[in-house]
Amino acid sequence: MIVILKRDVKGSGKAGDIVKVNDGYARNMLIPRGWAIEATKGNVHTLEKVKEKQAEEEAARKAAAESTAEKLRDLEVVIRTKAGEGGRLFGSITSRDIAEALKEQHDISVDKKKIQLPQPIKAMGSFEINVKLYPEVAARLNVKVTD
Repeated sequence: MIVILKRDVKGSGKAGDIVKVNDGYARNMLIPRGWAIEATKGNVHTLEKVKEKQAEEEAARKAAAESTAEKLRDLEVVIRTKAGEGGRLFGSITSRDIAEALKEQHDISVDKKKIQLPQPIKAMGSFEINVKLYPEVAARLNVKVTD
C-alpha cells in the first residue's frame, strides 16, 4: 500500500513522504494511529499544494532575514553600563542586552537566540558580533560598550 506519512516514522520515512509499506502495517499501525493517510489522487494533490505553500513561506522568511541582515551590516549598537577600574564591567553584556539595545536604538527586532556570543562581554570597547538570522543568512553587528 502506498501512504503519505503525516509524521516521521522510524524505518519508513519523514513527514510528507510518499512511501510504499506493507498493507498490514498501513492498516493496523500507521493509519489507525494517524501517522499516515492513504495516497489517493486527492491526498497527493493536497500534499503538493501544502508543499508549495511551505516553499513560498520559506522563501519569504529567507528574504526577510536577508533584508534584516542588510540593515544590520551598517549599524552600531551602543550599550552604556557601569565599569570599574581597568575597564572591567560590574556585570556582563549578554545577547539579551544586545537585542534590547538594537530594538531600542534602531527599532529592529532580533531574537536573542540568534545573536551568537562566544561568551558574555565583560570589558569595555568595540566588538563585532555574529547574528545568524537564518540557516544561510548571517550578519556582523558592531557593539560598542561605554560607561
